[in-house]
Amino acid sequence: MISKKLAVEVLNLATSTGADFAEIYLEENNSTSIGLDNGKVESCQDTLTYGAGIRLLKGLQSVYGYTNDISKKGLSKLALDLSASFSGERVVIVDSITKVRVGKKHRPRIEYSTYPREKIISMLTEASKTCLEYDPRIVRCKVSFSFNYKDVEIFNSNGKQFNEVHSRGRAYVIAVAAKEGAIETGGEGPGAQKGMEFFLEDIDLNQKARDAAKAALTMLDARECPSGKMPVIIGNGFGGVIFHEACGHSLEASSVSKGLSVFSGKKGTKIASSIVSAVDDGTIEGGWGSGNIDDEGNPTQRNLLIKDGILNSYLVDDFNGRRMGEKGNGATRRESYKYEPTSRMSNTFILPGKSTPEEIIASTKFGLYAKSMGGGSVNPATGEFNFAVNEGYIVEDGKISYPVKGATLIGSGKEVLLNIDMVGNDLLRAQGMCGAASGSIPADVGQPTIRVKEITVGGRGGAI
Repeated sequence: MISKKLAVEVLNLATSTGADFAEIYLEENNSTSIGLDNGKVESCQDTLTYGAGIRLLKGLQSVYGYTNDISKKGLSKLALDLSASFSGERVVIVDSITKVRVGKKHRPRIEYSTYPREKIISMLTEASKTCLEYDPRIVRCKVSFSFNYKDVEIFNSNGKQFNEVHSRGRAYVIAVAAKEGAIETGGEGPGAQKGMEFFLEDIDLNQKARDAAKAALTMLDARECPSGKMPVIIGNGFGGVIFHEACGHSLEASSVSKGLSVFSGKKGTKIASSIVSAVDDGTIEGGWGSGNIDDEGNPTQRNLLIKDGILNSYLVDDFNGRRMGEKGNGATRRESYKYEPTSRMSNTFILPGKSTPEEIIASTKFGLYAKSMGGGSVNPATGEFNFAVNEGYIVEDGKISYPVKGATLIGSGKEVLLNIDMVGNDLLRAQGMCGAASGSIPADVGQPTIRVKEITVGGRGGAI
């Protein structure tokens, strides 16, 4: 996107007042979104965005700015404006730039831009029809499809250049069921860092449409959930959102390094049940949150966060690692050039255990089975959370008894981790978008089916 010569000039301007590190991040992002409502195309939009961000570091200080003008004039002005934040003698001189070889995993086999648009719309139309015809009580179906191709170039004052590309696609099906004034929804949203081959070979979108319709119908006839403290079985896949939100964010260096995390200073100590191990793995082929390098140019890694209940490592970016005396471990991410990068999760999940889901249910005398989780809120400093259950069931005498709606899980991440007493062997990952200081980024959550021996459950079905 820019020449090495220009990069050297801009980096030297940026470090002229004492910054000990400078970085230029350039990005070009081509994205497309298509939306259907009850089988009719409602929107189809192509977007091209491009720009550059420059970051300067001096000790434990950082300044960041961005621009859409990636000409010599535009980048030089931004670099000089940012350098005015510091006053001191030059400590860094960039003489030359060397391009670092980057892996080529996660590349699309069938690029979205080459696949006929009408065939994509036909696929979405068929899924919409499948959903609407599943049952007369399905009154609406919204299907969306989005994909993007992002080209990234990074130059830094260590004299290094990195190039990375990302190609992601995701479909989403939302089914709406109605009966006698009651309305419920169900949704499925598969995605991957792959090309169109993912939707042609790996995913049956019609089955996803049926799954969404079934979930909506199940909740349509559900009773209100009872409230109280009880064992809770949390389903695999998107059930991992609780670990992601209530625990994962608290393991990011952006909070750990400042002592703002409940897990600050806890490395090497027991923070979870001994049957719990968890990883963040940015290397998974085609993973929704994967990459060859992170947004600082560090190779992505499989980071073992928790091993047999013991806190093993944090997710570290180079800048916050300065406070911690640690090097970055491939965990630096950002939404776009408009955001300063920081430590973030990629594909984060609890590792499988030895129990089957059937054994977990059979060993539960009474409790809640949270098959599908929804949104919630979390305080990263304490790990306290409040999560909605999209699809839930009461378990009685080791059997799924009846569906319930309106369930809410209330607790803290550290309590949940210590109270997990069964871990299933059915690991599944699910796709989502994670929002934090450096923007909204694609991230996989996941886990096998787990049982927490006690969580406070909120509901309007009366106390247990």
